[in-house]
Amino acid sequence: MATTSAPVIRFARSGDVDIAYQVVGDGPVDLVFSQGSLTHLQVEWELPAYRNYCERLGPGTQPLEERMDDIRAVMDAVGSERAALLGESEGGPLSILFAAAHPERTRALILQGAEVRERKDEDWPWGESTPEEMEAYFGTFAERYGKPKDTWPAVFAPSLGPAPWFSDWLARVVVNSATPNAAA
Repeated sequence: MATTSAPVIRFARSGDVDIAYQVVGDGPVDLVFSQGSLTHLQVEWELPAYRNYCERLGPGTQPLEERMDDIRAVMDAVGSERAALLGESEGGPLSILFAAAHPERTRALILQGAEVRERKDEDWPWGESTPEEMEAYFGTFAERYGKPKDTWPAVFAPSLGPAPWFSDWLARVVVNSATPNAAA
């Protein structure tokens, strides 16, 4: 798969954690794209569709309360006083919390594939699974981690079908995102 150079990866300090970030484009509105837990900036940039997505956005594992400061750290590092927040997956609740805590630094809030609650019960039937289902899933998660080639493409991009290049790329993103126990 042909790649173009990825934007420089920089780091912003948030408490005891270094947050990797990239700056793509220079539009009239700052946009902070807060992704989910399975991310790796260099490997993701290899996928032309992802790269195109970020370029089009460019012009235009602690508690959330601790991670929320990651958004502030990145904004401060690039000199952004006020930004639109795009929260994806676990980045959705993180962006919501930041927007609520720092409305003066939030221009807009955009949620993409974000969940407000994963647990499903009578009061919230839209969740992913019940506590029992989650416990069963995560009971063997670390052993299965890093082996998404057979199942994850169907979940994350069913329109691509069994494209081997996508499975290989997604496997690289996953194993470069976190260790099995950190992901669990």
